[in-house]
Amino acid sequence: MYDIAIIGAGPAGASAAIFAAKAGKKTVLIDNDKSMTKRAWIENHYGVAEITGPDLIETGKKQAAKFGAELVAAQATNIEKTENGFRIQTDNGTFEAKHVILATGVAVDLAEKIGVKTKQGTEPRIKTIIDADANGRTNIEGIWAAGTVAGVSVHTIITAGDGAKVAINVISELNGERYVDHDILQTK
Repeated sequence: MYDIAIIGAGPAGASAAIFAAKAGKKTVLIDNDKSMTKRAWIENHYGVAEITGPDLIETGKKQAAKFGAELVAAQATNIEKTENGFRIQTDNGTFEAKHVILATGVAVDLAEKIGVKTKQGTEPRIKTIIDADANGRTNIEGIWAAGTVAGVSVHTIITAGDGAKVAINVISELNGERYVDHDILQTK
């Protein structure tokens, strides 16, 4: 069983996976390779002069894998509550996790199918979003939402930050205390 399953490997999902795996949580990142970021040219992402959306996504996935996240190419088709968490059904197998982070960009169909509440979006062209609180919690305990699908701006820097924030909240809940990830520059 995974501690955290993340559905969607765009900036929000990959960022969540980086933080979760780096914190030592058994993490699976499930992605259907349909991120809208794959069509982007990005020049407004802090720390990056310019990058293609596909390159940003691949870099994020590689970072998550570096820290131990398992990457799975699959379409999540259903999520069911179990005694210890959730069972995520995909077209490439079944995965169990204590917590699930939905980072599905503009796609809310899976969330609506499993009973996660949605509401009208506020971003241009984003019609429907998941109704999540400021911490990323949805109406189903243990299911969280991050990034554009949770109502934050579609800009990659903002969705990445939101994915990190939600992951930190999940990690903190799993740990029973507030989690902080701070590396210190090593001098020679």
